[in-house]
Amino acid sequence: DITIVDYRPEHQPYFEQFNRQWIEELFEMEPVDEWVLTNPGKAILEPGGAILMALYNGVPAGTVGLRKVDEETFEFTKMAVDPVFRRKGIAEAISYASFRKAKALGATRVVLYSNTLNAGAIKLYEKIGFWHVPVEEGVYRRANVKMVINIDTAMYETDKYERQLQTN
Repeated sequence: DITIVDYRPEHQPYFEQFNRQWIEELFEMEPVDEWVLTNPGKAILEPGGAILMALYNGVPAGTVGLRKVDEETFEFTKMAVDPVFRRKGIAEAISYASFRKAKALGATRVVLYSNTLNAGAIKLYEKIGFWHVPVEEGVYRRANVKMVINIDTAMYETDKYERQLQTN
């Protein structure tokens, strides 16, 4: 049911819609959000990152970006699942796919920023292997959580997830 594909320009409205929904529900749109959501190619892809889209029975259902921070670090960013498609394993599937993509891009670690108001997402991030580290100042106004995973741990967790899918 779930297929993960590389972002194409025609996915931009879904990328924006899925992310705008959770940001506006829980927080306030920041200028950086507006820029990334309306210009994902320039904001994420051109500097060397990637965006993945999750399709559920062929319909865009979720997304995640990997923003290149430096040669070895990518930020797991703008992960969202359309509310219509939640509780179907999409967030987990796209997260693990992002680890494979990050490794292919040369990452040795992946970081993310979140907020304690997004408790469900943080629980997922912990489940898939991210651990908490202190948040530095000036990244996002809403960020009060920072998590990191090294690529070896990420690949171990991805392999474990894929083995589990095969046995079910």
